[in-house]
Amino acid sequence: MSSSQQPNKPAISRRSFLELSGAAALVASGDLLLRAGRAYPRESGKKIRMGVVGGGFGSTFHWHEHPNCVVTGVTDLYPQRRERLKSQYKCDAVYDSLETMVKEAKDIDAVAVFSGAPDHVRHAKMCMDRGWHVVSAVPACVSLEEAALLKETKEKTGLNYMMAESSYYRPECIFARNFFREGGFGELFYCEVEYYHQLFDLSTVLTNKNQLCYNPAGERSWRWGYPPMLYPTHSLGYLTGVTRERVTKVSCLGWKGNKPEIRDNPIMADNVYKNPFWCQASMMLTDQGHMCRCNVFWLTTAGGERAQWFGDGATFYMGIGGVHGDVIDVRGKGAKAAAIPEYWKSDMLPEPMRHASGHGGSAVFISAEFVNALIEDREPEIDLYESLAMTVPGIVAHQSAFKDGEQLPVPSFDREKTERG
Repeated sequence: MSSSQQPNKPAISRRSFLELSGAAALVASGDLLLRAGRAYPRESGKKIRMGVVGGGFGSTFHWHEHPNCVVTGVTDLYPQRRERLKSQYKCDAVYDSLETMVKEAKDIDAVAVFSGAPDHVRHAKMCMDRGWHVVSAVPACVSLEEAALLKETKEKTGLNYMMAESSYYRPECIFARNFFREGGFGELFYCEVEYYHQLFDLSTVLTNKNQLCYNPAGERSWRWGYPPMLYPTHSLGYLTGVTRERVTKVSCLGWKGNKPEIRDNPIMADNVYKNPFWCQASMMLTDQGHMCRCNVFWLTTAGGERAQWFGDGATFYMGIGGVHGDVIDVRGKGAKAAAIPEYWKSDMLPEPMRHASGHGGSAVFISAEFVNALIEDREPEIDLYESLAMTVPGIVAHQSAFKDGEQLPVPSFDREKTERG
């Protein structure tokens, strides 16, 4: 079986799926509606004790709403963020650092690592060496050396690792994944995946420190000058998260800006990454011989995470807010609006978690999948290998941008001598 093929067909036939396409197909099939993910194992009485690291983004998830999970420890370096975690998760076990939590906590099974990107691998390794499963914010790593270390740590400990990639669980991506698994696209030969995020206001970035590139104490955060392609997963989640393909080659260009106020801005002129690029665009080749255009921009008027999937049988255009909604174009049937099911009603989520949530509704799914996988003693859908497949191509792309777009090979960090199923 190739990496882009999927087992376990639902009851609906490919023909009826295509006849119903878009607006009605997934709604019409209860089986497909439930394929937001594996069903929540409601019969289990197992409890997962969670620790949470990072009171910024880390306070926006829903571990505490899962009937089989309780938050038993929280930590952040900043007091105000510690208080936020304590309040959000109703947890009185508060630690002033992860190092302290690792040393003192005795009632934790798994940890959500939501520290800064350059600390993810170091913190994940600390937790896994302690015997704790890990779900980590994106990206999984920021260098090839870190990718190798994370893989080694996971395989040595045998513990679960999951990356909390939001694009994977956005409803449009779930729709595309189900459509792909049904063969609806035909051969899905080309994807356009993109993440656009204006991280700061250039006109006030040096005087107003209430921006993402600053920490609460006013010092520069890890986002100051962070290379766009070292944050590729919100884009590549729409490729790997639909087809499970692996990127094997990449060519990338970067934009520095010609205006002095952009080109010479301290964010790019003075950062620890020695990164000069505000925006980066890449072309990628997959192990199935397919193409993917992947963009990550920090300085742009665009915004959001979106994709377009092109097959020889159908094309799916993810909506642009205020311009058009989601559109499915099936060969011989024409283009029409795609009505995306309310996946949050699926039985992947326990009743208390069936509600709207952050990052396009993905937060409840990420929370549930990590806990569900631990309950069932299985790997999560976005396991270590999928996580690295979404992360490593961006690392190589950033290297390519310094070589004027030279096409570079992307190393594999998959299981050794084991076919992906």
